[in-house]
Amino acid sequence: MAAQLELVAGSYEQITFGYRVKTGENEWTAKADFTHHAHTASITAVAASERFVVTGSKDETIQLYDMKKRTEHGALLHHEGTITCLEFSGTSHLLSGGEDGLLCVWSTKTWECMKTIRAHKGHVTSLSVHPSGKLALSVGADKTLRTWNLINGRSAFIKNIKHNAHIVRWSPDGDKFVVVVNDKIDIYKLETASVTGTITNPKRISSVKFLNNSILVVAGDDETVRFCDVGKAKWACEFKAHETRVKALDSLIVDDFCVLLTASNDGFIKMWKMHLKEELESPTLLGEVNTTARLTCLAVWRPSSVQTITDAPSEATTSEELARELAKKKRRIQETTEEVIVEDESKPKKKKKNHGGKKSVK
Repeated sequence: MAAQLELVAGSYEQITFGYRVKTGENEWTAKADFTHHAHTASITAVAASERFVVTGSKDETIQLYDMKKRTEHGALLHHEGTITCLEFSGTSHLLSGGEDGLLCVWSTKTWECMKTIRAHKGHVTSLSVHPSGKLALSVGADKTLRTWNLINGRSAFIKNIKHNAHIVRWSPDGDKFVVVVNDKIDIYKLETASVTGTITNPKRISSVKFLNNSILVVAGDDETVRFCDVGKAKWACEFKAHETRVKALDSLIVDDFCVLLTASNDGFIKMWKMHLKEELESPTLLGEVNTTARLTCLAVWRPSSVQTITDAPSEATTSEELARELAKKKRRIQETTEEVIVEDESKPKKKKKNHGGKKSVK
């Protein structure tokens, strides 16, 4: 097996690191491929599609990197304040959230800001796009969880959660999601938008990642990584991953096993091999690399990371319709290439203004 992939990490030192991974059956090696120092403040977020890597920073910019051409591709200038979260929706759109309370939708063809949502009063702390590409969740400093319909542009649902959550994530099948407040994880069912279980981590949580639809991996302000069975709302197992706190997680499925990626304040990125079976066992170390930097965020880039559409696109456009459809037919939810149109429903419409877009770097 010779999968082509690259580890991309951001740091407090303003540098983005890229490591090309050579894969083997029992050992993976990461070799330095590139470093970028395009930001003027610490890097806060990173995301990868099959062509682009994007990074957000406290310097209020989003930097673009074309991984196929191996060149810088410009900067997105629209947010005022720190970029807090970035996520691609398929290959056609990028969503960004910031301290300015805005949720922005960008076209990856033109890199224009298509729409701007005033999503929260205060910071947008996290966002997550539904696997169908039709809904997005966001949490913010106004103690609300908000669901956005990306097809008709309306705010589909607002839930007061009494606390400022800092992470929200959909499950791979899109039938559930988790909301993280400090050290607590609330597990929600899409169909009812209600909490089905809660689990508490010993330390404040820094990162979570669904490995499959039932296993959530959790990192916090310590050196231990823990695995949660979201169906039972119980811890399944844990292991010591680093010498200091784990800051970021990512994962990928390779052949018949899962590779967990961890990044820490100790400067190391580690690659772990594990089998997602009923009785989870602690993973084994495949390889590691020392960046010598204080890492803040992590993503894995694969040129064919986005799955192929195998069925006709779903007709569901609301959370209720999606839930009913998922209940009828349990299958992998494919991406949709539908146009994303987003409006801010909280204010009356105003005349269009030209917003900041791509700043060319040539």
